[in-house]
Amino acid sequence: MLLVTSRETKRWVIPKGNPMNGIGPHAAALQEAEEEAGVSGPVCPTPLGSYRYRKKRGSGASLMIDVDVFPLAVTREFPNWKEQHQRERRWFTLAEAAGAVEEPDLSELIRSFGASEFTAATRRTGLSAAVTQSKVGSMFAWFQRLLPRTGNFFGMFEAHAATVAKAADALARLLEGGPAAAEHIREVTERENDADEITREVLQTVRKTFLTPFDRGAISDLIGSMDDAIDEMQAAVNAINLYEVQTFQPEMKDMAGIVVDAARVLSEAMPLLRDVGANGARLHELTERLVRMEGHADEIHAAGLKKTFKEYGGTDTLKFVVDREIYKHLERIVDAFEDVANQIDGIVIDHS
Repeated sequence: MLLVTSRETKRWVIPKGNPMNGIGPHAAALQEAEEEAGVSGPVCPTPLGSYRYRKKRGSGASLMIDVDVFPLAVTREFPNWKEQHQRERRWFTLAEAAGAVEEPDLSELIRSFGASEFTAATRRTGLSAAVTQSKVGSMFAWFQRLLPRTGNFFGMFEAHAATVAKAADALARLLEGGPAAAEHIREVTERENDADEITREVLQTVRKTFLTPFDRGAISDLIGSMDDAIDEMQAAVNAINLYEVQTFQPEMKDMAGIVVDAARVLSEAMPLLRDVGANGARLHELTERLVRMEGHADEIHAAGLKKTFKEYGGTDTLKFVVDREIYKHLERIVDAFEDVANQIDGIVIDHS
């Protein structure tokens, strides 16, 4: 996580500022990040949460200020920026960042961004190891060795989620515009191919495996909904490539920001499935966030489609049709993430 120092007290803070006329709060947050920290990238318009701190005004009054926090995936770090001579910027681990800031609520937000359960879950043993190490001991070990392998489902889930996240990053870079569009399109396509390989391996393993950590249908449905998300990413870049779109509406970029953050949430959720009982509460928090983001994306989609219809519906029908096609795929990407959330919730209900 990137923090900057405040101009006066030199304490570690996140880039922030006042609302700006004519742009949404997440866009204002992005502008503050560019000016104060010299970074840019897709920003999710759905806030992580908020915190309060006391700010001293020019009049001498010290007033409480409420701050909404928006996740920004940094893709560009500028060597020169507006406030570089007034602030220091530094990358921290999440634990270090939570300890460096003074505001307790902000510290909690940072900690929740990467819960400790995320790391702990990746160290837990799978079902096969748990059976071997249980109190049944050697009396059951001989029989356990005769059983088909339990399959590395958790590893495959996590690999697929990581692939989805990489594709989401490439999609967001594409929608930022610029001369490297062909490279971003190619990356999304390559990532989608990688995801297909993982999906096939999961489905083949389900058929061959005697012991599975969850119901076979739940495993197939979960990997299928994850794969739907990256399939729609490829469909989106294919449409962009086919119609040679080079500029994108702000609402499209906002939806891409939601896609990037949804992929991040998915990447955190997958390792937690290794111990659903211990991590059920955190998984529910993450799926709730995915559902909120999907609702926000629907609002952005409707506003963007209405805007492009007003601008081009009567004068440039082809432009309107192309934009509508891109919006359709962006909406379907986020819809797929909501489907993933529903699948995870079902697993939590059945196994926690």
